[in-house]
Amino acid sequence: MLKTTKESNKVEKVNEPDKMKEYVSKFKELLEEKNIIDTTITLITWELETIVPPKGIELLAKQIGYFSMKSYNIITSSEMKEILAYFNQNKESLNPVLQRETELLSEEMERMDLIPPDEYKAYKELIAESQSIWKTAKETNNFNMFKKNLKKIFEYSKKFATYEFDSKDEQYKQEKVPYDILLEQYEKGMDTKQLDIFFDTLKKEIVPLLAEVLKKQRTKKIKFPIVSVDSQKKISKFLSSYVGFDYESGVIGESEHPYTTSLNKNDVRFTTKYTKNLPTASIFSTIHESGHGIYEQQTDDKLTNTILGGGSSMGLHESQSRFYENMIGRNYYFWKGIAENSVFSPIFSKMNLNGFYLGINTVAPSLIRIESDELTYSLHIMVRYEIEKGIFNNEIKIDDLQNVWSKKMYDYLGITPKNDTEGVLQDVHWADGLIGYFPSYAIGNAYSAQIFNQLKKDLNFEKILENGELYKIKDWLKIKIHKYGALRNSKDIIKKVTGEELNPIYYINYLRDKFLNI
Repeated sequence: MLKTTKESNKVEKVNEPDKMKEYVSKFKELLEEKNIIDTTITLITWELETIVPPKGIELLAKQIGYFSMKSYNIITSSEMKEILAYFNQNKESLNPVLQRETELLSEEMERMDLIPPDEYKAYKELIAESQSIWKTAKETNNFNMFKKNLKKIFEYSKKFATYEFDSKDEQYKQEKVPYDILLEQYEKGMDTKQLDIFFDTLKKEIVPLLAEVLKKQRTKKIKFPIVSVDSQKKISKFLSSYVGFDYESGVIGESEHPYTTSLNKNDVRFTTKYTKNLPTASIFSTIHESGHGIYEQQTDDKLTNTILGGGSSMGLHESQSRFYENMIGRNYYFWKGIAENSVFSPIFSKMNLNGFYLGINTVAPSLIRIESDELTYSLHIMVRYEIEKGIFNNEIKIDDLQNVWSKKMYDYLGITPKNDTEGVLQDVHWADGLIGYFPSYAIGNAYSAQIFNQLKKDLNFEKILENGELYKIKDWLKIKIHKYGALRNSKDIIKKVTGEELNPIYYINYLRDKFLNI
């Protein structure tokens, strides 16, 4: 239901077919214009993340600010408000796509309408500028270079969340906190109360399991051969295509931090990062991002160029990337099916398949999240979640972030970073303004295990991997999850696929079964 804040937004319920037709036509016209603007921002951001020269950053940042305001103006325009109010009054006359678009755009419009235009523009320019500053700070191990921008990013995030929080009713304010506003933008219905219980459950199970596995594990950390960047590029292109990423409607690039973006299902882009002395980093970031990309490419054609063409939530999106990375990419039978391919000769000419498999599944607390093993991965997410929550609760200051980060890493993983590059500067998310995003990774892990549990009932998973028939898995995911895009919410999708809502026990059982039997 549309929660209007101005009397002028109230519209009498009318069921005139001609009027509905007129509103639908205008709505599609506005969304087409917004889509052109938003995809232009996506292209500019791609340039910023991949190839922009240092002196070109300022102009691109201003361009993002300019086009962000164009998009903002469409969402908050009187025309859009009038249309959405009318649609909300006449929901029964809308098809399912229009109903869902109305629901999501009404929420976005209400949120945007609370933010002053000048603040929104300044924030977007700040984010565009911060990405490159973060990259340089990480490369030079200089947190102080990025600290000023990070403070501003959190200040804006707090301010925008507070605007929305203050607009809520008293019951909401009694039950929630401003940080919940951001969490819900990435995983609808999620809040700190639920996440505290979720993470406490994982912590109670994973920490003792980690100690048990480390005690049992006989294999020392295996060293992988040095692989040239050119060879890694060939491996990445092969792997992404092999698991199902379609290069007729996709492209791969390089960036400091791997990520996936899309203009629509016909133009999906992802990046990876190549490190000569650690080829597995690009291997698994490539498979991970391919999982995101496949999800985008497999949404239903009828959702193309609507606001429903992406994933249902960040948690569900991460479930797909984590599923591809871990359940597929770290499975022995996956590699058994492709190890003899000549593209992998720089690796398998120097180590055997068993050694490689043990190496990619060795458990060892590590400093870098995207290079961590499956078992310790969610502990990295807990560190970030607790820091974000602490900053929002005014319990942690940005000036103290390095020390807080080091302490939490030691508390959870028993290790501390030697510098900021392998510590507080390792992730791009805060520079991108993605405050509240990190819990999606842990939620995605839990979703992926729950989905995997069901998939194995329907398919002979290991045989499919060994035979290289990954299209069967891809087709199953398309039918069960991908085709819906954002037409359905994650809660409904997971319940329909698995028979129940999010349940971390499947993730815990998966970790226990896997790592106590390697």
